[in-house]
Amino acid sequence: MLKAGIVGLPNVGKSTLFNALTRSRKAEAANYPFCTIDPNVGVVTVPDERLAVLQKIAKTGVVIPAAVEFVDIAGLVAGASKGEGLGNQFLANIREVDAIVHVVRCFEDDDIIHTMGKVDPVRDIEVVTTELVLSDLDAVEKRIDKTQKKARSGDKEATVELALLERLVPHLNANKPANLLAATADEVALLKLFQLLTAKPVIYACNVAEGDLATAEANPFVQQVAGFVKAHHDAAYVPISARIEAELIDLAPEEAKEFLKDLGVSDSGVSSLIRATYALLGLQTYFTAGEKEVRAWTIKKGWKAPQAAGVIHTDFEKGFIKAEVVSYGDLSTLGSVAAAREAGKYRLEGKEYVFADGDVAVFRFA
Repeated sequence: MLKAGIVGLPNVGKSTLFNALTRSRKAEAANYPFCTIDPNVGVVTVPDERLAVLQKIAKTGVVIPAAVEFVDIAGLVAGASKGEGLGNQFLANIREVDAIVHVVRCFEDDDIIHTMGKVDPVRDIEVVTTELVLSDLDAVEKRIDKTQKKARSGDKEATVELALLERLVPHLNANKPANLLAATADEVALLKLFQLLTAKPVIYACNVAEGDLATAEANPFVQQVAGFVKAHHDAAYVPISARIEAELIDLAPEEAKEFLKDLGVSDSGVSSLIRATYALLGLQTYFTAGEKEVRAWTIKKGWKAPQAAGVIHTDFEKGFIKAEVVSYGDLSTLGSVAAAREAGKYRLEGKEYVFADGDVAVFRFA
C-alpha cells in the first residue's frame, strides 16, 4: 500500500489532522514542539459516494472501500538538513513515503505556540522546502562523486545519470523542488531511483480555524498559500479544519452531519483531502459488485486489464482471458447489469484494455 506522509512545522496541526483522518487518537497532539517523535501510521478509507449506489444495485450488505496509508511525521525546524531538532529522523521518515501532505497553519491563536513567532504560511512552506532541497542537494552531490568515476570509464548508463545529476544541482541551488525539473519520461524514471525528497508529489493542507471553514477561500492565509504553491510548486491545496474533525471523531455519522451543518459546511475538508491524496499518489479505483459484496480495488493509473485483475489475486493476472466491463456512469444510469447489457454498454475487453476510474468489472481467467 502506498503511503502519504503528513509533514510541516511543529504545532501546525499535523497530529490533530492524523487523528481526524484515521478516526482515532493514536497521535499525541500537544502545545509544544516535537510531541510526535516516532511516526504514527494509520490506514484511511477513501470516501466514495459511488459505493452506496453500487450497493443498492447489487443488493448486498457488504461494502469494502479503497484505502490509503497516512504517516504522521515529526515536525521539522529550520536547520533540519544539518541535524537540527529531529532533522535526521524527519528526513529518514519522509524518504519512506510516496507523497507528501504538507500541513500549513492558516489560523491565529495566541494559546498555540508558533515556533517561528507568528503565523506566516508562505514563510513556513519555504522553511520546509528549503530543508528538503538542501538534503537533496547533499545527496545529489554525493551521487555525482560516485557516478563520475563510472562515466569516465565509458559506462553509458552512468553518463546519462551524470548529465541528469549535473542539471539538478543548479535547479536545487535555486531552491526549486526536483519534481519541477523539466524532464523526459526516462529521466523521471531515473529521478525515482535517486529517492529525492523534493521529487515526491505534494499537496498542501491549509489548516483553518473552526469558525473560518465555511469561508476558507476568503481567508487571507489560504489565499497566500493558494497563489504561492501554484506559482512556485505547481501544486494543489485543500482547506481543512483539523480541530473540527477532531471533535467529530466520537460522533455518530448523523450527529457529525448535523454538527457540520450548524457550522455552515457539509464537510470539514478531510474527505476532499483524502481523495486528493489518493489521486496525488497516482491511484484510481475500479469496482466489483455482486450479491456477496461491493468492493473498491486500488490500481495505478494506466494499468491494463491483467494488472487490474492481479490486485484481486495473482492467479487472475497469470490466467487472464477477458474482462467484462461496464462504466460506473452507465451502470448507475441504467440501474442494472441486465439493462447495461441490453443497451450495449456491457463489453468484453482484452489484455490491452486500460482500466478507467470507476469501471465495474468481472474477470474471466484460466
